[in-house]
Amino acid sequence: MAKGRSIWWLVHHWAGMKVSLFLTFILATGTLAVLSAEIDWLIHPEMRVESREGPVASWGELVVAGLAAAPEGARLERISEPRDPWFAAEMMIVDAGGNRQRIFIDPWTTEVQGILPWFNAQRLFRELHRHLMLPVKIGLPFVGILSLPLLASVITAFVVYKRWWRGFFKWPASPGAKRGSPRRFYGDLHRLAGVWSLWFVLVIGLTGLWYLVEWGGGNAPQPERPAEILPTIEQIDAVTLDAAIAAVKADYPALRITSIYFPEGKPGGLVVMGQADAILVRERANAVLIDPATPRVVQRLRGEDLTLHQRISEAADPLHFGTFGGFWVRLLWFFFGMLLTLLAVTGILIYARRLAPKASVAETAPGTLMRMWVAMGPFAWPSAALCSIGLAMAAANIAAG
Repeated sequence: MAKGRSIWWLVHHWAGMKVSLFLTFILATGTLAVLSAEIDWLIHPEMRVESREGPVASWGELVVAGLAAAPEGARLERISEPRDPWFAAEMMIVDAGGNRQRIFIDPWTTEVQGILPWFNAQRLFRELHRHLMLPVKIGLPFVGILSLPLLASVITAFVVYKRWWRGFFKWPASPGAKRGSPRRFYGDLHRLAGVWSLWFVLVIGLTGLWYLVEWGGGNAPQPERPAEILPTIEQIDAVTLDAAIAAVKADYPALRITSIYFPEGKPGGLVVMGQADAILVRERANAVLIDPATPRVVQRLRGEDLTLHQRISEAADPLHFGTFGGFWVRLLWFFFGMLLTLLAVTGILIYARRLAPKASVAETAPGTLMRMWVAMGPFAWPSAALCSIGLAMAAANIAAG
């Protein structure tokens, strides 16, 4: 029994230790990605509005106002409702030079508050977390493979830590307290964060594994596009667009519209997306393709009609980033993301302190970092290289604007 338990301990030890540097980097960037839109909101006053009573402007009025402020020759890609009541509506355009830009519009007054580049904090942390800002086919597997040690660490924790359920309310002993030590403090902190995060580690690990499955060819099949090519709106006006939206609402009353897309090529027309009766699906799962000239509904997709394979695929993003329940759910995901990052750091600190149990924290700070590096063994250098590549790609994108 002891031998069996030691094997479980070795698996737990290896899973968290060897890739701890890279795992910490990915967990930290993912945690920031959860509230990255809020980070942009804090940075850019153009995104902020004062929530007020009364009806908001129609989709047609918002589009017309945004296009009036767009650079000459710009093409409209989409417009999205405010993320929260204190956010502006966002319009995405492509200028004559092929660069994407964001136009922010007050949903009550239709006042255009500013135009910002496409690349922002949201794109920075999302792409850094998902694929290190490398091409997706290259970067995603390096990140996705981390789901395996993450899941291994949570499974083995049930065996390694006997009577683990007692740790929910066991506060870490201070290093300066009687019978306290830095090693014991890190261990208590690791277990406390671990037991409260068990469910979250499973959510993040399983959705991360699903992304890896999709990268390997396990994608859910997407609905076929209609054979007919629909006309696009050459001159967008509020009356025509609002008439098309009214037709969508009449055809799909349960749909709460969150975005409207303006395809450049096939199928043309307008694609209206949002949320309806199905839970844990992205907005694209509930979509209506409409011919704006008629207006005529050409195709309707409903989340509740998806296959099990498709529902799993659509649920991955809402579960991974906590986007299914508004700001407070995202804030909860952010908090537990910080706990996961803390788990990765304290796990390797426990090992580093085990090699120098009698020394104080101040006396061994440089030595602790060195032991943490040595503990990762041959994985240290590739982990550092991947983190460096991600940071270098991020710096290049920021410099490019």
